[in-house]
Amino acid sequence: MNKQFGTRDAAYVAMGAALLALCSWLTVPMTVPFTMQTFAVCLVAALFGARRGLWTVGCWMLLGVLGAPVFSGFRGGFGVLLGTTGGYITGFLFTALIVGVAAERSGRKLPALLVSMALGVLVCYAFGTAWFMAVYAKNSGPIGLGTALGWCVLPYLLPDAVKIALAASLTGRLYPLLFLKTKKQMSS
Repeated sequence: MNKQFGTRDAAYVAMGAALLALCSWLTVPMTVPFTMQTFAVCLVAALFGARRGLWTVGCWMLLGVLGAPVFSGFRGGFGVLLGTTGGYITGFLFTALIVGVAAERSGRKLPALLVSMALGVLVCYAFGTAWFMAVYAKNSGPIGLGTALGWCVLPYLLPDAVKIALAASLTGRLYPLLFLKTKKQMSS
């Protein structure tokens, strides 16, 4: 297996980062904005695997840190990562890693994808909620775990479950199309 990062890898990462940016812009404003980012991270990691999935999320984050408006609400800049939602953005790295590794090991089977995506999102929730509580406490005073979960996790459980189901089912349909090898390529 070739471990070099080539032109094809860069193309997939760019395509994934663009999809992630587009899905970030589809926003319903709430305490933590409701976006399609979770869907995009799960889909990209499941399709591309751990390495390309991490590169994709990292590239998207770097674009945002450098000021490109790729985060929810067309925001960008390092301050977004330092804000209350920054932990969820950083948590997408963990989601991509968990989903990507599971997708590679399971052969992208639907049950494994559903479980890994749910686990990845739960890890993102944990990291993001801890970050939210720390930043909120610094800016506005202490907040209880129950309150933080009520604001930042509970309203998103059902929508994220739908996004996970959509990403897992699309992976099964898109993976053969994206990574289809012709008979000539297989014999070389």
